Amino acid sequence: MKIKKIVSSTTLAVGSWLLAAGPALAQVEHIVIDEPSEGIKDFGDLLSAGIQLALIIAAILTFAFLVWGGIEWIASGGNKEKYEAARSRITAALVGLAIVAAAWALMKLIEHFFGVSVFDFRVPSAAPNR
Repeated sequence: MKIKKIVSSTTLAVGSWLLAAGPALAQVEHIVIDEPSEGIKDFGDLLSAGIQLALIIAAILTFAFLVWGGIEWIASGGNKEKYEAARSRITAALVGLAIVAAAWALMKLIEHFFGVSVFDFRVPSAAPNR
């Protein structure tokens, strides 16, 4: 019984305050937050940047594995196991290159058919725009 009195009196007090303060609270100006002038403002831009970074890293790693496999092939000196390891490394690098090329082609197709610009990313710089 005592709790009901406390809840009802509190509700009455808050309701009365909101009724009296409502017009004053309604006249508060809205706070406007400006968009940042630089950087990534959209999730699509972030996704595009991530895809581009992944493709660039994959292409660099493919080249590195090709060079590494070539050096192993030359340094195998007729050893069958080293030769096979170098050959499998070069094969894996070429398969990786084919996957990277297919991913790039797929992104270009998506860009062409759906109008979604996947590769529209500029590297941010510290220099001010002029």
